[in-house]
Amino acid sequence: MASSHGRFVWYELMTTDMESARGFYASVVGWDAQEAATSELDYTLLTSGGIPVCGLMGLPQDALKKGATPRWTGYVAVADVAAIAEAIKRRGGAVYVPPTDTNIGRIAVVADPQTATFALVEGLKVDRPASEAFYQPGHVGWHELFAVDREAAFAFYSAAFGWRSAEVEAESPDMYQLFSLGDDTIGGMFTKPAAAPIPFWLYYFNVDDLDAALRRTKAGGGQVFEGPLELADDVWMARCRDPLGALFALRGARSRKAIERDPVAELGWSSTWGGFSSRGRLVVDKRRK
Repeated sequence: MASSHGRFVWYELMTTDMESARGFYASVVGWDAQEAATSELDYTLLTSGGIPVCGLMGLPQDALKKGATPRWTGYVAVADVAAIAEAIKRRGGAVYVPPTDTNIGRIAVVADPQTATFALVEGLKVDRPASEAFYQPGHVGWHELFAVDREAAFAFYSAAFGWRSAEVEAESPDMYQLFSLGDDTIGGMFTKPAAAPIPFWLYYFNVDDLDAALRRTKAGGGQVFEGPLELADDVWMARCRDPLGALFALRGARSRKAIERDPVAELGWSSTWGGFSSRGRLVVDKRRK
């Protein structure tokens, strides 16, 4: 696990209706399900080609009483979860769930100093897909942070996990900051508009045909907030919400016929979300191991 330090390695959806969510994502992304419940926890693995990609579990009742809503959480691998959780607190972040042994490994649920929530995992017990899966359908292909202050956020994560600056787009005042680990560019972050929701991480799921996946999203009761929008080299994205309220995004190719029927004038990225908008250009670094 030491070689994975600082890399997103696992994802979980906490929701109010596991069966409904399981069916929705099976339709939209193509995930199969594998039961992994224990005597203490109802847990499902969502898989692609037999490889576990993420977990599915119910929102605890105490969390619901405090106002928690369905959400995706990404887990960053660390060599020592207790040490990193403590370092996050020292740097102004928060620890919501202290280091705890669970069905997937030793975890902690934390927040950065701007309150964006994510999780840490030490000794992940679930088999990880190969790094090439980052570009394959059915896997998570991008990680995006809506931050209060992009520069401060990048400094925090760089110190915590060794993330490096990739390319930054200077045409937009928001400056979409790409970040990398080793040779891989794994995500981006930007300063969200004031009217945006609270700071949060958004995870992009790869699909073969973006237009078909968006039709399935709408047919299944989900909502498409934005897109399709072209990123680069025939890679398109759309930001969405599932029927139970969890935010997610999709990325994939589009057919020439679909593009001609629904053209997009500019290559770029956008933080449009529920009535607010800012735009810029994004060049995706496709280096991989």
